[in-house]
Amino acid sequence: MKQYKLLIIGILSLLLTSPSIAKTSDSERPDKKKETREEKVEKILKELTLEEKVGQMTQITLDVITVGENAYVSDEPLAVDTKLLQEAIRKYKIGSVLNTANNRARTPEKWNEVISAIQDEAMKEIGIPVLYGVDAIHGTTYTAEATFFPQQIGLGATWNPELTRRGAEVTAYETRASSIPWDFSPVLDMGRNPRWPRIWETYGEDVYLTSQMGAAAIKGYEGENNDLSDETRVAACIKHFIAYGAEKSGKDRTPTYLPEIELREHYLPSYKAAIDAGAHTIMINSGIINGVPVHANYELITRLLKEELGFQGLVVTDWADIENIHNRDKVAETHKEAVKLAINAGIDMAMVPYNYNFTTNLIELVKEGEVSIERIDDAVRRILLVKEELGLFKTPYPKVKDYPKFGSEEFEKDAYKAAAESITLLENNNDILPLPKNARVLVTGPNANSMRTLNGGWSYSWQGEKVYEFAAEYNTILEAVQNKLGKENVKYVAGIEYKNDGQYYEEQNIDIDAAVAAAKDVDYILLCIGENTYTESPGNLHDLYISQNQRKLAEELAKTGKPVVMILNEGRPRLVSQFVDKAEAVLHVYLPGNFGGDALADVLVGDVNPSGKLPYSYPMYPNALGTYDHKPSEAPTKMEGMYDYDSSMPLQWRFGHGLSYTSFDYANLTLSSNEINGEDTFTVSVDVKNTGEVVGKEVVQLYTSDLYASVTPDNKRLRRFEKVELKPGETKTIKFTLSGKDLAFVRADLKTAVEKGDFKVKIDKLSADLKVKNTVVFDNKEI
Repeated sequence: MKQYKLLIIGILSLLLTSPSIAKTSDSERPDKKKETREEKVEKILKELTLEEKVGQMTQITLDVITVGENAYVSDEPLAVDTKLLQEAIRKYKIGSVLNTANNRARTPEKWNEVISAIQDEAMKEIGIPVLYGVDAIHGTTYTAEATFFPQQIGLGATWNPELTRRGAEVTAYETRASSIPWDFSPVLDMGRNPRWPRIWETYGEDVYLTSQMGAAAIKGYEGENNDLSDETRVAACIKHFIAYGAEKSGKDRTPTYLPEIELREHYLPSYKAAIDAGAHTIMINSGIINGVPVHANYELITRLLKEELGFQGLVVTDWADIENIHNRDKVAETHKEAVKLAINAGIDMAMVPYNYNFTTNLIELVKEGEVSIERIDDAVRRILLVKEELGLFKTPYPKVKDYPKFGSEEFEKDAYKAAAESITLLENNNDILPLPKNARVLVTGPNANSMRTLNGGWSYSWQGEKVYEFAAEYNTILEAVQNKLGKENVKYVAGIEYKNDGQYYEEQNIDIDAAVAAAKDVDYILLCIGENTYTESPGNLHDLYISQNQRKLAEELAKTGKPVVMILNEGRPRLVSQFVDKAEAVLHVYLPGNFGGDALADVLVGDVNPSGKLPYSYPMYPNALGTYDHKPSEAPTKMEGMYDYDSSMPLQWRFGHGLSYTSFDYANLTLSSNEINGEDTFTVSVDVKNTGEVVGKEVVQLYTSDLYASVTPDNKRLRRFEKVELKPGETKTIKFTLSGKDLAFVRADLKTAVEKGDFKVKIDKLSADLKVKNTVVFDNKEI
């Protein structure tokens, strides 16, 4: 009976994936309607047993099925354990595998070897391919010689969605070249809390900027028409739904307390934009919102995500998060109850990742009537549809030779361009930059000679500590500056170094006196400070100030009288207010990837004019953290009388700030109409002129302020932006089209509306008045 059933599934798989067979059938019977993907999936679904369905919902990590002493560690060289693989496929019918063995990058050839073995077994035994997933975050993270772009926070700093789209496109190509069709990216969480260790994985603090970048990333990963059968594309996985990063403590995976009005106003729109852009899969927030683990929250996963937003794709857990409902969050007395809560909440696939208890528990729950077969079928249907759309039934794994552009010079140029446009000039006193090309410099600081810190986490390994094994061919800041200025003009003394053992916060080999002594015979000091790499909870910290060792290094170098150019290489805004005034210039490079050193060197000497803008508000003090779109009371004007107080929000640098080596002038801010109905469309135009002497790129930022509303309005909101390049003396007119819907906000009744009243439209230092004549309530699905 089993052989007969496998034969049927195999025939169905052949029929639904063979273009030649389908074509012949259609031509011979023109009256026969072509079978849709959904119909093909239904046929397969009807043939599956309960055990096979639950297996499809199960995802294990690669170490479970490779040769090694246990499920946590694989032997080297990496090899699939045939017995363990057969157990996973034949006994537990698993439908998905993720991650890389021993937290280490592999060559495309090794990936193909491993994944082809898995797929061959799955197709032979079940007739259904495995869906393999990996965190390809700023390039194909776990593939040696892949092209690494800036991390998302750096892409946010470019304010250029096209660069984000291109980065995702290259990543998709190289991930598919690695035989992997599913990418756990992009992160569409909001970087609104500087203490949170995953800030660098976001596009920044603003929901509109994040929405634009997220939609661009989806188009890069999945293609303009989301055609996943294109073997240069991957299924994107937007994450982590929803409000991850809003933790009260600022520590990773700790509780969040968030009213729904705030959730909908500042955290939901980025996911809505990515869903509208066609994203096929989504990962759930590992944390707890208002006392309920998100993985067990029916209202968020089913009501909001699947029903209100209409998400039809695959919903996957994060790492071990069904077990965490029992182990950590204590809302389920047993693991079995945790499975029940998660699946009934709307989870489709469990990232287990180390054991098969999930399958046993879920099968029992269905047989006991605690989880309906309809819920199981809904989950499996979503999983099979992604596999079918990816073309995995036809081609479970590709051939490496079919990807000749892997690691190509073309891709490297794209990564360099993104790094160059991300670099943000924050201060440039007395126009000290750009430097003369014959300048004598001291390069110093713990980030000066490290490819690890340029790349950040999710780089060849989870914490990025293995970067030095794979990225030696690229240039650190020191090496890039030596190439640009000549080794004879560059001195190097670290002053401080990081330990290279995965502990990002550790500093060692502290010899500040040596750095000070080396400054004697140079013209400028390039002080490279920031953070070592970290990813997720290991990046939790107690002090947002940059390390006191680095502060002392900066202060002692400043005493030499030599001009200091401070280079910030960090994943989140580490506070520098204690000593930043000692620097003549400040450049922020974020985590720019393998070409960050080269891009920085070109910026330093003026071969590239910096055009990055801050994607977050850079705080000045640890108890003055906030976002640009704060409420008026968070930064009020001084009151009169006995209750006079000042609770201002001092910032080191504002959101959207970034200088250039040229200057820009704005004029003629014009609205097509100064009075609109709530549903009307209107245009805003402004003239931008390059008033300097070099070519430059400027980000034109349009903000609106609602002067009075039924809910206290935000200070201002970004509504549109465009990056424009101008030659010296050149003027361009930039036009934006908006509607009343762009002015809408979430009211206390949780309905989204634009209310009648007065608004300000602002670009640079210009503003114009706008009046909305009537209130319009919009369907939340339309916002």
